[in-house]
Amino acid sequence: MNTFSLALRNLLRNRRRSLTTLLAMMIGICAVLIFGGYARNSIYALQTGYVQVHGHLQIQHKNYFLYGSGNPAAYGIANYQRVIDAVTHDPVLAPMLTVVTPKLQLGGIAGNFAAGVSKNVIASGIVVGEQNRMRAWDDYGSMSYTPLFALTGTSPDAVVIGTGVARMLQLCAPLKVSNCPQAPTAPPSDERAAPDDIAALSALERSKDTPPASQTRIEMLAANVHGAPNVVNLNVVKAENWGFKEFDDTVLIMHLAQAQRLIFGGAAPQVTAIQIQLRHTAQMAGATERLTQLLAGTFKDEPLEILDFETLTPIYGQSIRFFDSVFGFIAALIGVIVLFTVGNTMSMAVVERTVEIGTLRAMGQRRGGIRALFMCEGLLLGVIGALLGVLTALLVASLINHSGLTWTPPGYVYAYPLKVRVWGDAGLIFGSAIGLVVVAIVSAWWPANRASKLMIVDALRHV
Repeated sequence: MNTFSLALRNLLRNRRRSLTTLLAMMIGICAVLIFGGYARNSIYALQTGYVQVHGHLQIQHKNYFLYGSGNPAAYGIANYQRVIDAVTHDPVLAPMLTVVTPKLQLGGIAGNFAAGVSKNVIASGIVVGEQNRMRAWDDYGSMSYTPLFALTGTSPDAVVIGTGVARMLQLCAPLKVSNCPQAPTAPPSDERAAPDDIAALSALERSKDTPPASQTRIEMLAANVHGAPNVVNLNVVKAENWGFKEFDDTVLIMHLAQAQRLIFGGAAPQVTAIQIQLRHTAQMAGATERLTQLLAGTFKDEPLEILDFETLTPIYGQSIRFFDSVFGFIAALIGVIVLFTVGNTMSMAVVERTVEIGTLRAMGQRRGGIRALFMCEGLLLGVIGALLGVLTALLVASLINHSGLTWTPPGYVYAYPLKVRVWGDAGLIFGSAIGLVVVAIVSAWWPANRASKLMIVDALRHV
């Protein structure tokens, strides 16, 4: 206690230098905590977006993820409704679930033959109401402004396309898409009719209730389950920006029944994935284990596998590693700054108090006592700097969280409130504080060791 009391008095003797050192330490730990809280919030926002779109888990035909995107008919789940019923009624899984919904992914060619243009597209057949429920998931309070699908309450032939698809099919004006440059002048009207074979296929797919052709109607050509071409007439109700240009230039969303009719015709309908969204991400391990048991038992004769959203979206793991590397770099940089700052403060203290060190040694103080005295000063600087830095970071984080600022994650077009999640992350707070204290102690060791080795006679005659 005497050593700590003396160390504190020594720090207070030169308040200006001590305050300058504490300020550097406060700024350093505050920067680490603010970036750590920002990175944590960014990861939560990314996870929220991916879970809203893909769900936590997906049941797929084995190897569909690797090979099936180009041939959905060969990698479809035939008894998908039976699988959905088994999952939703399972006593272990039921309390964990929010949404279990089928999805059919397919490829084809969308054409606006009135304008003489066509475009390769990747279409998704969805159950609109269930997908909109998935988009409401917000386990971390990210309060995303995720828009709902515009297909709610629309006719079976309604579709939503990306703004890139709308641009290439020259539908920007009818769909009122902004920032869409005018395409070159189309050919004369007598050359813009759909080819006879495609027009005939489209006519076969039309029902009596199909509305007359309009400026937003397109044709979609795809290969059915038998490998033969099939065409359906669709009505585009909206064009949406999907963030990634490559995705925005190919995406088309339609009702599941329409997609199944296009691919399977009169045959038994199938899907390419069953999306499972849980109440909490922490339940993924338990849900995966139970689903594995279920598929190995009830559905052991069907080649099904379970994939999580991290496997389906590799960019999520890459983003986490990126934030970890940047956080590590910032923490190392702040550590070096604190190391030299505290070391310089202690070195100056040793020089100024050389005579005092000699007096203490002459009075019988051992070398270890001198070393402990200066290291206690470094420890006190670290503890006080860490405490003040944590309090400052919490205050700054609160100001940012209540500022109303928003940010748009990579690949998104809708914003999230900008938050810095420092409070509640005990690992980040205590880890940063302990790291700062350790750096301060290590910084003080070299000057303290040098002070303990001073010769008594040389120290007493120091000027």
